[in-house]
Amino acid sequence: MTRVIHTGDTHIGYAQYHSPVRRQDFLDAFAAVVDDAVDGDVDAVVHAGDLFHDRRPELADLMGTISVLRRLDDAGVPFLAVVGNHESTRGGQWLDLFERLGLATRLGDEPTVVGDAAFYGLDHVPVSRRDDLDYAFAAHDADYAALVAHGLFEPFGYADWDTEAVLAESDVDFDAMLLGDNHTPGVAEVNDTWVTYPGSTERASASETEGRGYNLVTFDADAAGGDDRVEIRRRALDTRPFVFVEVELREGEGAARVRERVRQHDLDDAVVLVSVTGDGDPVTPAAIEEFATEAGALIARVTDRREVETDAEVDVSFADPEDAVRERIEEMSLSEAARDVDEAVRAETLPDSNVRETVKGRVEERIDDLDAFDRGGAGGRGEESDAGGDSEGGDGDAGDDETDGDEDTADDEVIDDDADETDDEAVDGDTNADDEPTPETSATDGQVSMEDYL
Repeated sequence: MTRVIHTGDTHIGYAQYHSPVRRQDFLDAFAAVVDDAVDGDVDAVVHAGDLFHDRRPELADLMGTISVLRRLDDAGVPFLAVVGNHESTRGGQWLDLFERLGLATRLGDEPTVVGDAAFYGLDHVPVSRRDDLDYAFAAHDADYAALVAHGLFEPFGYADWDTEAVLAESDVDFDAMLLGDNHTPGVAEVNDTWVTYPGSTERASASETEGRGYNLVTFDADAAGGDDRVEIRRRALDTRPFVFVEVELREGEGAARVRERVRQHDLDDAVVLVSVTGDGDPVTPAAIEEFATEAGALIARVTDRREVETDAEVDVSFADPEDAVRERIEEMSLSEAARDVDEAVRAETLPDSNVRETVKGRVEERIDDLDAFDRGGAGGRGEESDAGGDSEGGDGDAGDDETDGDEDTADDEVIDDDADETDDEAVDGDTNADDEPTPETSATDGQVSMEDYL
């Protein structure tokens, strides 16, 4: 029998809402998983990618992570991991550094055997490069086998990776796929193989309303009830409380009603997210946020989702800025590639955490067609207009509610699961706009090496 903790998407270093306290929360959540591993006497901790939120973590984040991994190493519990899209660099990976320090094992196509289970790894791979994968894994003689991978796999939400194809083309028959990237936990069975996400260990997005946790996976025919061979149980983590307040204002109601509803909750050290709807009076978000923080909230964000009437001479309402954006795009002489990127960034059906990966993939697909990067290219406005200059794009990742590229708006931050490459493709996801790949650098993923950072 082999028991492991399956976790991922810890996003250490994420200063959500630009808060140093929230930054520490993400490291603390990872430390809590390690504490449970040591206390629970598991055989290994398996991390399915996005250990860090950024490919260039700050020194404090690196030192904090090393300190936590040393506690695990001192307890004799191996740390097995793969590289996620958020932390991936062009050169050596941070996981390689931890492996050099004797604190981690980077999983790959050779088996790493723990107890009677063999573990393999598959780092995050952009969609545009997956056709080149051959899923060739070395043989093993263990009783069980598991593939640890980072990506959005079927049959889960926002999937772009064919799980059945992976299992069919792999040289190894896997009993389980232990995944990362999707911040929503879930379990499914695909072709007699258990496929599971543990979810993120901290709320990286306002959409992550449910409690956070990790998986406890047992490889044992008897413990798993016979033929299933694998047992997956979810364990909860005690993380920073989030308070979600939905207020529907009736006619004549306003800020006083919002404050009343907020007052009904325990705000102590919580992240408070207030959503206002209905037909009531206008509400000033800043005033409500100040009220909540004075009542004990760590952070408060208010989103008024109601349409705001405007004067007749104004062409667009604040409720639908997309009309203004589309009109402005039409006035600009954008290249075919730029319009493709704009479409991805503003697509309502694409989660914020996946934007960066999608943009990156679309740029890579066109990198050999330089004409696609000419302003006024095919399908555009040609030389009719050169007004507007270049458009600026953010990360598309997710993160905090400040529209900071990688960080969402208060009501819908998402980390890009694929965000940073975006996931951001949750979703995941979240770095600064200056990390965004340009056409000249996209051939190397727009990533910097560890050497560049150090």
